[in-house]
Amino acid sequence: MAAVRIGKARGKAASWHPAPRPRGGTARPSPSFPSCELPQLVLSLSPWGHEALATFKEGAMMRKWLVAVLAIGLLALPSLAQTALKGKVAVVLDVGGRGDLSFNDMGFKGTDQAAKDFKLQMVEVQNASPEDYLPNLRRLARTGEYDLIICVGFLLGDALTRVAGEFPRQKFAIIDSVVDAPNVMSIVFRENEMSALVGALGGMLAAHYNYPYVGVVLGIEIPVLYHFEAGYRFGIDWGLEKYKQKLGLATKPNVGLLYVYTGTFSDIAKGKTATQAQLAQGAVAVYNVAGPLGIGDLEAITEWHKARGTKSGPPYYFGVDANQDWMGKGMHGLASGMKRVDIGCYRAVEAVVKGTFAGGMVSLGLAEKGVGISKYEDLLEFIEFGIAAGALKPEERDETIANWAINRGTVPAWIWAAVDELEKGILAGTIKVPTADSREEMLAIRARYPLTR
Repeated sequence: MAAVRIGKARGKAASWHPAPRPRGGTARPSPSFPSCELPQLVLSLSPWGHEALATFKEGAMMRKWLVAVLAIGLLALPSLAQTALKGKVAVVLDVGGRGDLSFNDMGFKGTDQAAKDFKLQMVEVQNASPEDYLPNLRRLARTGEYDLIICVGFLLGDALTRVAGEFPRQKFAIIDSVVDAPNVMSIVFRENEMSALVGALGGMLAAHYNYPYVGVVLGIEIPVLYHFEAGYRFGIDWGLEKYKQKLGLATKPNVGLLYVYTGTFSDIAKGKTATQAQLAQGAVAVYNVAGPLGIGDLEAITEWHKARGTKSGPPYYFGVDANQDWMGKGMHGLASGMKRVDIGCYRAVEAVVKGTFAGGMVSLGLAEKGVGISKYEDLLEFIEFGIAAGALKPEERDETIANWAINRGTVPAWIWAAVDELEKGILAGTIKVPTADSREEMLAIRARYPLTR
């Protein structure tokens, strides 16, 4: 697989060049320990420890095996280099591009993996501004060279609607938007489902630790983000009801929701400022629903802990899209609402290769493993993602796993079991999570689940 990037920096002409690899109770202090103690530590801290320990041991053996395989594989590099590519795909990223460790990076990850698996050339397109969407899509489609052009992001929808009509024989896919055209596969996600799980966790934690609020920092106010907010509100309310039942309370705990739409997916400083404001008001956790802004969210939470000399426990960071639990070496990222944009992109490429591509909408939720709440196996996968992006050092792998285990150990086992119960109910169809596709629908859900104090 050969990857090429098309970029347009502000004030510079577009250029073609080789694409780089991705860059991309009270809280208890975390004790230091040798890495050989890690399996026993994970085992002792949580109800999922036995599974985690087995996976950890398997991973250690796998790494040793990979060293041997890679050593042998080096001998075959000359023949691999001569392997003929069988096609060409393009991935068009939203403004902000690679390095967000979230939405755009996930789109790249899935397309890149599919290109490797199916021996395709991949071209990556970075948009410097929304004005680039239309000309970049036209430039790609006009060549007639691409088996598939993937647009990553709701904001590219209008441009794709025009270009798909202009080039009816070109196959397209788009993430997070529905374009009604026979040559466009529209891949959407039921973000309300995984956000309900994150919200339930947050609501129960606020009640358990006697915090007045749960927080969320969102990006631009668009229908896709309403899915997150709707599910999060439902989940918080569900979690508070579950807490009431568990403790035999007469009424649900008085926990509110702090939420803000920042109007951006790229201004990390705004994410940090918004999170600082929510922490000051007593948020037990802040859910990042703004991609790169989560870097600012986590900075604020990390600084809050440093100022108080704590290394785990609340306030927590809730990641988004990718598993972001590993960020900050796993100290404060408790869980992530995972939206597998990578899986969506991969499936689109696979459909073209296998001849099953069809225009229309594809919806991915819990049942299709398109969304979910982060688990231990996800952590292991995305630690490698972070290492490949240069955001985590290989020698920090074991420390990150241990920090994450300690942080998860600050949550009572029954709360994790309750989150699992909610997930099973959604999968079984016995629990329906509301969503919203318009401002009017979102206002109705806010009225149903006001979560005010």
